[in-house]
This record gives sequence, structure tokens and C-alpha cells, in this order.
Amino acid sequence: MSRAARLAGAILVETDDEFFLVGNTKRPCDWPAAGFEPPGELDAVARPYVRLSRSGPLAVAGPWLGIADPRLAGEELARRMAARFLIERNGSVSDRLWRLVIRADPDGDDPPPESIIDARWLAEVPGHVWEIVREKVLKCL
Repeated sequence: MSRAARLAGAILVETDDEFFLVGNTKRPCDWPAAGFEPPGELDAVARPYVRLSRSGPLAVAGPWLGIADPRLAGEELARRMAARFLIERNGSVSDRLWRLVIRADPDGDDPPPESIIDARWLAEVPGHVWEIVREKVLKCL
């Protein structure tokens, strides 16, 4: 099963023993403490995701999205997560879209860090349907 969590405001995708960072970070990250080599300069507008190299044990808090779809792995999952969550004009992950996916109750709290949320549906939603949801969520009130 592939999974994804937030790391310094971006999304960390783990799939088939590969790791990808989706989006720009929003705050400084201690890469070695998280278990990775520093990825260098990030520009998610130009490159929505980058491959990360492990440097030690993985130390990233959840909650995690669990994506149990064997057709969606590797770079394809990183690409799909970028299409689902990135704000195109600045390469940042939308906190509103992330909360929509991880919270059972939109007005509730985030699940505990050890949670694994079944997000299989996120991979199955057709792109044109997700775009309707995305547009509504990102629309300024």
C-alpha cells in the first residue's frame, strides 16, 4: 500500500520503497531528522514533485493517507497527488483540500498522528469530478 503525509507543508509520498516530495515546503525542514537527504532547491511550479533519497530511519508524523491501488504507484502517484492538491500559481499544497480529505467532519479536528486514513477513493475519483470539488473548495469566499 502506498501512503502520503505532510512534511514541512508539502506532501511526502511513499510508494514501492520510493519517496517523493510533492509541492513546495511552507516551513524549514530538518531533512536528516525526517530521514532524507536535502533535496536541493524546490520549485514546484516548474517541477511539482521531486524524488527524495533516504538517509536514515523515516521520522514523519501522520496522519497518513493510505492508497491501496496497485495501478497507482511510483511517479504516477506523485503526479496524481500534485494534480489533486497543488495550487498551480505557487506550487503550494492546499491546506483546505488536504483537510477535506483527512477529516471525517469538515468542522472537526485532524485525526491523531498515528492514523492511516483510507484514501483509496481519492485515486478513483475521475479528474474532471475532482476539478469541480477543487474549484469549489479553493474559491475565495
